[in-house]
Amino acid sequence: MADSKFKVTIITPDGTVYDNDNATMVVMNTAGGQMGIMANHVPLVAALEISTVRIKHDEGTAEVAAVNGGIIQFDGHQALIAADSAEMPEEIDVQRAEAAKKRSESEIEKAKREHNQDDLARAEVHLKRAINRLNTSKLLNK
Repeated sequence: MADSKFKVTIITPDGTVYDNDNATMVVMNTAGGQMGIMANHVPLVAALEISTVRIKHDEGTAEVAAVNGGIIQFDGHQALIAADSAEMPEEIDVQRAEAAKKRSESEIEKAKREHNQDDLARAEVHLKRAINRLNTSKLLNK
């Protein structure tokens, strides 16, 4: 029987955020939709959306990470996620994320009033990141 475990590494420009070789499944949102991969899955490269990545293990446990864009490369035995930024839930500053969410919502309203599409697009990305961080932080004890 083929090995059902594989290695998952999440890296950012600031360094390695996650590294574990006991994953049984990774579930993430890609530009093409939600995707789950298991050991020996066909090799792939996919663009990641701003979302929570779930890393499942044999014992029924799972870990999560807030990933803010990037790519995943999988060769059948190792998943490498190169993200613009990523955080484990225990590292997320919830108050800072809530402040960023409020600030982004305010910037969105201002950009809409001023009909500034560039500022609107930028504020919407900031809002998605803040919401992603908040949602991921809530998964810490689940």
